[in-house]
Amino acid sequence: MEKSKVRVRFAPSPTGALHIGGVRTALYNYLFARQHGGELIFRIEDTDSARFVPGAEEYIIESFRWLGIQFDEGVSFGGSHGPYRQSERRHIYRQYVDQLLKEDKAYIAFDTPQELEAKRSEVPNFQYDASTRFQMRNSLTMAPDEVERLIAQGEQYVVRFKIEAGEQVCVHDMIRGEVVVNTSVLDDKVLFKSADQLPTYHLANIVDDHLMEVTHVIRGEEWLPSAPLHVLLYRALGWEDTMPQFAHLPLLLKPDGKGKLSKRDGDRLGFPVFPLEWHDPKTGDVSRGYREDGYLPEAVINFLALLGWNPGTEQEILSLGELVELFDITKCSRAGAKFDYVKGQWFNHEYILRKPDAELTPAFQQILQQNGIHVPDERAQAVVGMMKGRVNFVHELWPLCKFFFVAPEVYDEKTVKKRWKEYSAQQMAELMEVVRTIDDFSIESQEQEVHRWIEAHEYKMGDIMNAWRLTLVGEGKGPGMFDITAFLGKDETLSRMERAIKVLG
Repeated sequence: MEKSKVRVRFAPSPTGALHIGGVRTALYNYLFARQHGGELIFRIEDTDSARFVPGAEEYIIESFRWLGIQFDEGVSFGGSHGPYRQSERRHIYRQYVDQLLKEDKAYIAFDTPQELEAKRSEVPNFQYDASTRFQMRNSLTMAPDEVERLIAQGEQYVVRFKIEAGEQVCVHDMIRGEVVVNTSVLDDKVLFKSADQLPTYHLANIVDDHLMEVTHVIRGEEWLPSAPLHVLLYRALGWEDTMPQFAHLPLLLKPDGKGKLSKRDGDRLGFPVFPLEWHDPKTGDVSRGYREDGYLPEAVINFLALLGWNPGTEQEILSLGELVELFDITKCSRAGAKFDYVKGQWFNHEYILRKPDAELTPAFQQILQQNGIHVPDERAQAVVGMMKGRVNFVHELWPLCKFFFVAPEVYDEKTVKKRWKEYSAQQMAELMEVVRTIDDFSIESQEQEVHRWIEAHEYKMGDIMNAWRLTLVGEGKGPGMFDITAFLGKDETLSRMERAIKVLG
């Protein structure tokens, strides 16, 4: 089979929520495919029926829809190489199991879990391989008619790959270079189980990659130990000429300490490890998601792309198009990438700054309505524009800018003690008279009139502005004073000042 176009695949198992490490693997596949004008396949590897979780497949598809990672074919996308769920391809795998058995490259084993456990207890570091297979109950040690009788009686069995010892297997990895493994360390992996008539990951993965014309397999580092086995399977099935190139990505590591990033790390340090919120149908547990936590999908993509790879420049903010243009799979790090979740928050802040105010307004409007505030979009958008530079997430806006919509009822004690002088009430009363005379309540007009008054009375600018802010906001925060007053309008500004003078004295 001639391979002309780059074809890569992302093939998750529907066993629960999609881990953020899986998202990065899918992203790197996407970047590689787009850079080479190739195609990205979405395949579901559901041969482990015991671990299947309802809703997981739909969750994974929705995650990529939110992130903007588009597939060219696969489950829910269509294509000419389907079906794309392995559970729907069992009739395809059987012929390759039979081929390996016929050519004496695989064998049938009847060992029960109890028998295998007994052997492990008897033999330290037991491995089912060329040195031990003849001690076991399989078609290599049993008469053919006995094998047929047991199968006819319905006794469960597995088909194991027959790996001969002492052979050097070379795997060329685009990230790690040449990886050489001696077959003596490999066991005779199970390829097929009669219990559910399904292949294991190892065989199904190889058959699917071959029939779907996959040219490059980009996957996590945890699959590197299986790469020599997959090379041997390609050879055994006569597909060595169409074997894909491999690239094993570095692990995502804990933000602190050692080891692989886990959900427990997110729970412990307060960040999500799943793209969307996940409701576990078995336990009822709810796990946080990047979408629900207020991350922008573009920020998540940018953040993940730079975990284990960088463009070789100082540039950090990169659009998806720029990532496609710059990405180089061979420049990925071999070492694990520490998951700096604080940097992820920084990326979100930067993308909020760059996003048009109008695009952030619907999310802010939702927050306002949840707090009983109903204002026109242009009012909400004005606040977004003034305040978005102070937050990492849109949901952080409300506590910072509540004062725009709700007059303060109490005044921060520390700010009062520091900013409200014995003469502040008198100065604010005078300022109220100045404000009443301003007909054009634009920022520029107010600023000109108020500054003229301050200079004429030789008041201290800091005294006036700090006390004035306290009357309108209730504490010492917020944007420029004239931005606040222009938004509030003359009547609301005067009302708040009058109340503060009465309360603070």
